[in-house]
Amino acid sequence: MNYLGVDWGEKRIGLATADSEVKLALPLKTVASLAELLSVLKEEKPDMIIIGAPQKMSGAAADNPAWLNFLAQLKAKSGLPVETVDERLSSLAADALGGEDKETAGRDEIAASIILQGYLDKAGK
Repeated sequence: MNYLGVDWGEKRIGLATADSEVKLALPLKTVASLAELLSVLKEEKPDMIIIGAPQKMSGAAADNPAWLNFLAQLKAKSGLPVETVDERLSSLAADALGGEDKETAGRDEIAASIILQGYLDKAGK
């Protein structure tokens, strides 16, 4: 099974990929819109989308109309199963990540790989 991890932001959307054999999320790219993300879906052909859901530090869902609209459109237009996961601190973790990966991949796609890897680890995928 192939997965596409998504770190949504109002300005940028980070993407990562993984498969159920290797079970290692890798940064893919950063896109600027849902249309660009849908184009990546055609190229990468994932079986499932894992997207980080904005949450408050208390664990409560963040009330963000732009996020909810994006999620609804992604579900409707992708035709793929979409699972949301807690994305708290994924961008901070991406900033803290040192080494070569940070030099070749942007913050948003590293955050997407952290979100996706967390899903794979937790779900035992």
